[in-house]
Amino acid sequence: MSEPEIWCPKCGWRPRAEDRWICMPGCDTSWNTFWTAGLCPGCMHRWHNTQCLACTRISPHRDWYHWPKSLEADEQARERSDEAAGA
Repeated sequence: MSEPEIWCPKCGWRPRAEDRWICMPGCDTSWNTFWTAGLCPGCMHRWHNTQCLACTRISPHRDWYHWPKSLEADEQARERSDEAAGA
């Protein structure tokens, strides 16, 4: 399966591997949120929104993932299935 491209849906900024977000308020763990799809490795809190480190605007975490068009419909169907299952 192909990997999605990741960029801010508001400004187009692309995070780098060395970029870090902080679990706050929370456990203050610093990590790259895209390595774990928004799940803090320190306290296991699921972050549903992500703040852009460039434009500082907040967007739903899932909106940062941009799948190739051929896989986008499959990913959207998978998300709807996960939501229906309460994931």
